[in-house]
Amino acid sequence: MTAIHIKFPALTLKAGPHALARIRENGLNAADVGTLPGAAGGPKALGIQGLDLALFGEWLPAAPRPRSLIGASVGSWRFASACLPDAAEGLRRLGHLYTEQNFNKGVTMAQISQSSQRMLDDLLDGRDGAILANADYRLNIMVVKSHGLLAEDHRGRLGLGLSSVIADNLRGRARLSRHFERLIIHDPRLAPPVDALTDFPSRFIALDAANLRQALLASGSIPMVMEGVRDLPGAGAGTFRDGGLLDYHLDLPYSGDDIVLYPHFTDRVIPGWFDKGLPWRRACAQRLRNVLLVAPSKDYLSRLPYGKLPDRNDFKRFMGDAPSRQKYWRTAMEASQRLGDEFLELAANGRLGQHLLTL
Repeated sequence: MTAIHIKFPALTLKAGPHALARIRENGLNAADVGTLPGAAGGPKALGIQGLDLALFGEWLPAAPRPRSLIGASVGSWRFASACLPDAAEGLRRLGHLYTEQNFNKGVTMAQISQSSQRMLDDLLDGRDGAILANADYRLNIMVVKSHGLLAEDHRGRLGLGLSSVIADNLRGRARLSRHFERLIIHDPRLAPPVDALTDFPSRFIALDAANLRQALLASGSIPMVMEGVRDLPGAGAGTFRDGGLLDYHLDLPYSGDDIVLYPHFTDRVIPGWFDKGLPWRRACAQRLRNVLLVAPSKDYLSRLPYGKLPDRNDFKRFMGDAPSRQKYWRTAMEASQRLGDEFLELAANGRLGQHLLTL
């Protein structure tokens, strides 16, 4: 991937106070980066594929070191793809497989789960061991265990359970502990890259060949869209779902002093999935003190088809016309090469600090 000159900035760069001061003084080197978070967001991941390719295909490998990759939902799938023997091939493969998915009107949760399982099997293609043994990356997968009615996949009871979650979340995010337990299923070679988690009941589970695929499937299992994953190996009995329900944009207490490089879909960090419509629910500045967030700029988004990144609503928007959706998504992936090119150029020229805003 080569750097290009552009007429308008494709990226928005925001940093927490420690990261901002450090980068403005010393620039950013790949060796500074110890952790990368990956948010939930479904097809939005395709819209930043070029940024992922620049990071995992070129920039980070130039300074190899152990790094923690921590993701929820599609974030965990992106990072599992980057842990394959050829990171660029894995990320492109994920984009291709996701784009090729198609659902007809009336599709059931079971059918979407089955389609996702096939996609995961095609993506990993028997290379599970390579992910677990990657020399440089340590994968952390965010999952929630569901309680009460949320442990069921009957639409009526599940809908009632979600209504209770929405009401509790409005009263206070802490009340979600009645409904969910957080699990971080992590590479046992390195502890998860977070300080003590006191906001919700949380457990750390060792990632291994017996639970890798189930953990990835659970991490993306959105209620009312997919079935929950039952009895996750290593985590015990129960129903396990999308980690983004609690940790939508991974507003976590990141440990250590390394830069936390966050390739993201948007310039805002929203704590939980149920906070999307609550503009007053904001991330904790102290938790994000070492974060450098890199996201598409508003100018960049305005020039994409439909003025946005791909998203799950496109399945409905293009219902019955999969070729048009697939063309749109491929266009977004091709355009996203510009995101990666701009990042590489700014990092190589030492100009990232000039473009930083406060996160």
